[in-house]
Amino acid sequence: MIDPVTVVWEYLSSLPDLPHGSVTGDLVGREAGETTVYLAESGGHRLVRDRMDRADIEYDVYAEDRAEAKRLALLVRQALLERLPGQEAGGALVLDVAEVSRPRYYPDSVSREHMYGGEIAVFYVVA
Repeated sequence: MIDPVTVVWEYLSSLPDLPHGSVTGDLVGREAGETTVYLAESGGHRLVRDRMDRADIEYDVYAEDRAEAKRLALLVRQALLERLPGQEAGGALVLDVAEVSRPRYYPDSVSREHMYGGEIAVFYVVA
């Protein structure tokens, strides 16, 4: 059993362009104002019986500055769409990544922090 959030987390955590420790699948202990790339599974389905899955993953990028949140969200988008396909991470071989929704601005409803979020579909098989 592959956890698709772990696949995306492991890949994004390896990128030198993202602040160290900013990629997470859990907001517990996060302080307002910390640059964060939050990943959450939003759906998906089995495409080929016993072979290929599709997982939909939302990514939310928080930063103190709105322009920085947007810059990082677009960097995450580019890395996921252009460089993740063909990579092995989290026990999976990522075959393809498709965009469900490009990053859009929606400030956090509680903290009012700047946040851009998007969604991707990850197509993968067990490595």
